[in-house]
Order: sequence, then C-alpha cells, then structure tokens
Amino acid sequence: MQTVSDISIFEHNGVNESTFWNLREENELLLHRIHAYPAKFPPFLAKKLIEHFESLGKSVQLVADVFCGCGTSALESARLGKDFWGCDINPVATLIARTKSRPYRLNYLSRLYQEILDHTGSLSTLTPACYSDNERLKYWFDTNTIHSLYHLFQSILMVVPKGKYRDFFLTAFSNILKPCSRWLTKSIKPQIDPKKIPTNPLLAFDKQIKKMIKAVDEALRLVKFQSQIDIVNRDILSLKVRHSFADLVITSPPYVTSYEYADIHQLSAIWLGYTDDYRRLRRGSIGSEYHFDEIKDQYEHVNQAAKTTYDGLIKLDDTKARAVLRYFYDVNLSVQKVKEILKEGGCVAFIIGNTSYKGVLIDNAKILAQCMLDNKFKNVQVSKRKISYKNLTPYRNKLGRFTSNANGRKVYSHEYVLIAEK
Repeated sequence: MQTVSDISIFEHNGVNESTFWNLREENELLLHRIHAYPAKFPPFLAKKLIEHFESLGKSVQLVADVFCGCGTSALESARLGKDFWGCDINPVATLIARTKSRPYRLNYLSRLYQEILDHTGSLSTLTPACYSDNERLKYWFDTNTIHSLYHLFQSILMVVPKGKYRDFFLTAFSNILKPCSRWLTKSIKPQIDPKKIPTNPLLAFDKQIKKMIKAVDEALRLVKFQSQIDIVNRDILSLKVRHSFADLVITSPPYVTSYEYADIHQLSAIWLGYTDDYRRLRRGSIGSEYHFDEIKDQYEHVNQAAKTTYDGLIKLDDTKARAVLRYFYDVNLSVQKVKEILKEGGCVAFIIGNTSYKGVLIDNAKILAQCMLDNKFKNVQVSKRKISYKNLTPYRNKLGRFTSNANGRKVYSHEYVLIAEK
C-alpha cells in the first residue's frame, strides 16, 4: 500500500524538481488576461496536463475543475476541444469564467458597446441610495465616480439582454472598478492608496472593451468553441453527485492564510448585486480565515500531518490555527468529492503550494497527498515546479506588492503537481 513516505518528492525534500511542468511552449491566449485575478492557474499547465494523460492512453472527453476560479482550465479545455464542467463558490469568479470560455460575434459586441455609450450619455436618473449612500462604496469611491459607474452599470442592464453578452460587459465593468477606486494598485489586500488618482470610468471602460474585443478576435481564430462548457456558482462541498461524469479533474484548491477572495472581490460583488455585505461571501469559502467552527470533530478527521500543523499553530494564534484545521478538513472532503465526480480509471491533477505562518510550515502538498492516499487514489505522484512569474520577485513588501528586496516577507516560489488515478 502506497504511503506518503513512498513519494520521492517528500523523501528527497524537493530535490527532484520536474522541469517538464515548468516549460511553456506557446503564449497564453489574451482572453486569460481580461480580468485581474489572484493566484491564477497557469494556462499552459492545464493544456500540458490534458495532453499528458492522453499520452498515457487515457481517454479525456470531459475535464472538470471543482475550484474553477476565473476559468483558466475551462478555456484551455475548449481550446483542445474537450467538454468542461466547473464550479466555484465565488460568483465573481464564475462570471469571469463563463465570459472567457464562450464565443461571440464581434460585430454584435461593437454594436452593443456603442448603444451602451449612447444610453449612458443620455441617462439622467438619480443614483439610488443603495449605491450613493452605501458606506462601503463611499469608502472606496468618490461621489462623482459612484454616479458615473451607476449610469454605466444601468446602461449595460438596459441595453444588453440577459445571457453571455451581458456577462461579457459585466465582466468588463467588474475589471474597471479597482482602477476607478482608491484601491491600492496590485495589492492582494484591501488597502486605500491616499495618493492615487482614480481613473475616469468611461475611459477605463473604453480601454477594457477594446482589450476584450481584441482577445475575442484572437480566440475566434485559435479556439473552435465546439465543446460543451458548463460553469456553475456552487460550493463543491454541497454538491450532490448523482453519477460519475469526468474523465479528468484539474484543479487548484485555494491556499489557506493567503487570499481572502470575498474581500478581494468586494467591489464587484456589491456593484453586481451578488451581496449587499461582501463579508457574507466568506461563509463556506475554503481557506478563508473566517470559515471555521467547532474543531473537536474536525481534529479527529484530518491526517497526522494536518494535526501536527494545527498543534504548532495553536500555540501562536488560536484563530489562525482553527481556520487552518478547518481548511484541511474541507480539503479532505473535496478530495472525496473529486473521487465521486471521476469515472473509474479517471485521473486527477491537483496544483498547490506550501505556505507558512509565523515560522510554522503549512505543508499543503504533503497533507493533500495523504488525503489522496486515504481516499484510495492509486499511483499518487508529486512533482515540484517553479512559479515562473515569481522567479525574480520572491518577496512582498509592506504594501503586499512583489519585490526582489530580501528585506520583504518571503513568499512561496514553487508549487506542486499531484497526480493520481481513481
């Protein structure tokens, strides 16, 4: 029976780094860059994983991603002509993912855009109190910007019918919110930049739409868009799996202690009407520091490596320790769901990195590998890969920005690819 100690990546302390998973063979599609998103899954890696399993003789007709985020694996699956199913608990993420993985008519996009501009220019209605008096919006935006954004938002809703074209323009609207706000540029945490001059909404929207139309034009030439793509706003842990349907699962679980996705996407969540209090979106979010409850039962249902991590953290920070324990409990449940989704003989690839908190290693990869073994996955293999865009900037400064200054806080520069078979 295979154990974690049998997996060479852990026996040799990561020495056997795999260059295979580091090499990108072509530039990524522009559609992958239409909306900012933290810790994006590398597009070339999704493509490589699909091709890797096919080279082993596996039939890959449908790819699934249970933490699909902004839809990287969805678009790469479509690019290779594979059907795709994905879910994510974050409604902003699934909006972006749906937008990225659909075909559009360029002439119709241009016509709708002009109609939106015309409608916005003629709109003179007052901004309702739910926007103009919203304390959170007033914190991030000045009064004139709130009015301009409201008119633009309403024009999109009134001009563009429900469906993929409305999603397209709402995704564009979502991505201009931070540039138009006081939000510190490129910060991974909500912080005001007192020196920032927010961008004019209409100018930002014009630039964003041109960028997205260019990306669609490229995708229409390189992607056939003939496969079936299904993306749902659901929590994987609450999903009722009636039958196994996926040939391959490619997914990257959120990292504990790293990102609060509800906080990062709060502007979009409020403006798009997903919630009137972004903090509600933290509930159920795996990896959130705010997602934990009683730990008695959870402690008994995680593996020894997870228990050891919790025992180390509890001495330093009770709240953080409880959140980490809940995270590993949920990760194990997610592995169980992945197994339910996979057809017999199907394969899974998890991509995850290790983190730390106040000097305590949070060995996500090792704990996840043990979860896979505990759930009777076969032929578990682990490879270490460099995160290419962090090679030269393995630190963050006090503002949360990447830096090469060694006085900053060191962040992970590697991650692990864990593959196995059901």
